[in-house]
Amino acid sequence: MYRRGLTRARIASLVRVPAAAVGYHLAIARRLDPGLEVEHQTAAGIAPAPRPSPMDLARMDEVIVWVSARGQWPKSKAPARDERALAQWLFRRRREAAAGILHSIYCDGLAQIPGWADNRRAAADEARWLHRLTQLAAFRDDGHDWPRHDDFDSEQEHILGVWIHTQRYTHRRGELDPVKLKLLDDTAPGWQTGRKRGRPRRL
Repeated sequence: MYRRGLTRARIASLVRVPAAAVGYHLAIARRLDPGLEVEHQTAAGIAPAPRPSPMDLARMDEVIVWVSARGQWPKSKAPARDERALAQWLFRRRREAAAGILHSIYCDGLAQIPGWADNRRAAADEARWLHRLTQLAAFRDDGHDWPRHDDFDSEQEHILGVWIHTQRYTHRRGELDPVKLKLLDDTAPGWQTGRKRGRPRRL
């Protein structure tokens, strides 16, 4: 369906699954078939990805200089705001590379940093995060309240309860990645508030 030009939201509606689940599987499909995105854009009549903006190109140069000078990657939880911005920019480029949609200009520029995209642990963590988001959406679609990390009814609720509790805590500290924040807002509206009333404890 994606190859024929349908959007992620339209596919999700047709097969009755959360949009995040479709996005998760599309990311895997793009890695396996680098030409998939081009076929989708052609079928949908979408123009090719625009050339990176001068601001993004300047940010790429900053990342290259930063890593070359320090011999390490910028951290998303660093005290310095500039370092956090570099880490978030690099995180988005890694996601695009994993999905097979990274612009060739970025490919050529970032190739100056050995192993910049070879971060298997980060890729595994990202896939696990998306999988948990999909599970949470399915849990809620089944009619359940927000999962709890304590006083839970099942192991699934416990796992999801710990996960969503961690997302809320990370967000309150201002450390949740903006991309993940948007995915949570779009896929699980109300996730920050959670349960409005506690349920009676089991006897």
